[in-house]
Amino acid sequence: MSSAACGRFMYFAFGSNLLKERLQLANPSAVFCTTGRLKDYELNFGLWERHVDNAWHGGVATIEFCPGAEVWGVIWTLSNEHLTSLDDQEGVGLGQYSPLEVSVETDRGLMLCRTYQMNNFHACPPSPQYKQVVCLGAEQNRLPPEYLKRLEVIQTNNYSGPSLLDQIGTVSK
Repeated sequence: MSSAACGRFMYFAFGSNLLKERLQLANPSAVFCTTGRLKDYELNFGLWERHVDNAWHGGVATIEFCPGAEVWGVIWTLSNEHLTSLDDQEGVGLGQYSPLEVSVETDRGLMLCRTYQMNNFHACPPSPQYKQVVCLGAEQNRLPPEYLKRLEVIQTNNYSGPSLLDQIGTVSK
């Protein structure tokens, strides 16, 4: 934990939590710090069990070790009191994700951050709504244009019903 005396910790987001409004649903103390690049990992979408229903109706983001690859994301600082709500949002207690400490390259140097990696990964395409939130978050935080292009070509499962996107008030349909 890189929590300074100020009682905050750094969190590297690469999925739906790229979008500030999504992250702040459960973690109102989240404040943008900077963007960064996690080397030797790749972004993937899937589920922690082969057949599981979730609020996004499809695969969700995770990172997998992959030498030579890179994942761009946002570093947020959160109050230590939101460590539990962030863990809960990521399903840590249910065994869906495990916390991971990673070194993220930023324009301010390497930053040690908390992030999350899916357990028992089964590849599964994301819903269009989940992909939209990831892309909106990437745009909102000005991730590199070539990385945005990589996100935009991700195949979805074409789900068209209600989803968690409906709870994120600032996002237009």
